[in-house]
Amino acid sequence: MIKRYWLILVGALLSFSFATASETPEKSSSTWVPLFDGSSMSGWRRYRSDKPVTGWQAINGELVRVSKAGDLITEQQFSDFELQLEWKVQAGGNSGIFFRADESERYIFLTAPEMQILDDAKHKDGKDPLTSAGANYALHPAPRGIVNPAGEWNHARLRVIGNQVTQWLNHQRIIDYRLGSTDWQQRVAASKFAKWPKYGTLRRGHIGLQDHGDPVAFRNIQIRDLSSE
Repeated sequence: MIKRYWLILVGALLSFSFATASETPEKSSSTWVPLFDGSSMSGWRRYRSDKPVTGWQAINGELVRVSKAGDLITEQQFSDFELQLEWKVQAGGNSGIFFRADESERYIFLTAPEMQILDDAKHKDGKDPLTSAGANYALHPAPRGIVNPAGEWNHARLRVIGNQVTQWLNHQRIIDYRLGSTDWQQRVAASKFAKWPKYGTLRRGHIGLQDHGDPVAFRNIQIRDLSSE
């Protein structure tokens, strides 16, 4: 009976600790560095292309997809990092944030996991938590009631250290998962990603912003290197 009591108590304390952590961002000595200067496309280029960026423009401090553009990636690559930015889409809009992408495949989504950007109210993907705003696309569902409506800014935060990934939406911690874990492998095997062997396996790569054919805007894009922590 005593042993059972202690097991229950320990479980309760662990649950309390996780709930507290979900509301308190981790502290870091690393410095936030802008990935977008607000006035140019410096530091960015199209996926698998050295041609000048068209379709993406810097407008009034925002990085905006204005016409057919292709996915956008950082020139720099990152391994362990924390990324934060603000995004907004128009009604029915769809986009995403990729990480640890390389250019060995025709499409960025064949290697890089994606934090979903979406107008949940008017896009069909918003009906499924696995593909709604904030989800680890098609693998880990996002909770309801956190994303702001189309036309309003949302704050996204993504922390990647080793195989551990944590996602926040509008300052709420919504998803934790571990790349390569048994749970991860089972989810991938049951998804369309099962036929893409490099998906989610890279330890270093580009940050990417998706052109899904819809108007989308980003601002206050910042990153900090956590590779030494």
